[in-house]
Amino acid sequence: MTAGWRPGADRATLQRRAACLATIRAFLAERGVLEVQPPCLGPAAMEPALESLAVPGAAADGGPLYLQTSPESAMKRLLAAGSGDIYYLGPAWRAGERGRWHAVELTLLEWYRVGLDHHQLMDEVAALVAAVGGERPVERLSYAEAFRAHAGIDPLAASEAEIAAALHDAGIELQGAAPGRDAALDLLLSHTVGPALGRGTITLLHGFPASQAALARLDDADPRTARRFECFVDGLEIANGYHELTDPAAQRARFAAEQAERRRAGQPVHALDEALLAALEAGLPECAGVALGVDRLVAVAVGAASLAQVRV
Repeated sequence: MTAGWRPGADRATLQRRAACLATIRAFLAERGVLEVQPPCLGPAAMEPALESLAVPGAAADGGPLYLQTSPESAMKRLLAAGSGDIYYLGPAWRAGERGRWHAVELTLLEWYRVGLDHHQLMDEVAALVAAVGGERPVERLSYAEAFRAHAGIDPLAASEAEIAAALHDAGIELQGAAPGRDAALDLLLSHTVGPALGRGTITLLHGFPASQAALARLDDADPRTARRFECFVDGLEIANGYHELTDPAAQRARFAAEQAERRRAGQPVHALDEALLAALEAGLPECAGVALGVDRLVAVAVGAASLAQVRV
């Protein structure tokens, strides 16, 4: 008999998971957010931190399409076409992500709210997390405040030598060439700062460095930072959100910069997402969007020790 056939989640956990999914859908329906089912196949992820899984021959021209790391591109095309507030709840795929809190296939909740900024969406994220995982005090911290408290540096002003010293002090040993500034800060966030957040609270971390803006607009009040936030519960990052960038020229420049970064890192360099850029040219409405890891949120809600315990 083949070993390891049993699912990770037992029936009681599956029942609680189903209740969490029902709560999510009811929460968004109450706010008039429309559920949509964008295609799971599309362009490759541009971000250097993400790798897509290719499906050879899936494109109309016989080339590959990619299992989506996020439905963002298709959802923004819907927004530009006048869909209004929308959400997706379903699978996403990220190559190479394996571990206690990572999986190649994950369950993702992504939603967009027209007319909201990132601060208003943070309120909604906190309310949804409380509805699914239980009420907790809500804490807001800037990225700089969190790093000063838990890594002993100002991430917006620290030199690379100071960041390297903070990595050493945290016991983070590097292999090979030294990482770039953003990669080093990400290591501190994932190993030192993040695990200290959300302890008895729902912690909303905002004001990420401008170099980590991804698809977020920069903050006019402090151009060193982006209108990006993450939500932490019990030391786990649960969600990542943005006040969305709507400027097509700025987005094209960011995509080009991401291509250059992937080239420097020896990663595959993919073609620009011209369909998304065309949607921005047509006019993406002012909106905020967020992607939330449902498996992690369910694990918090049921007290599981890993993603495997809440998945089939």
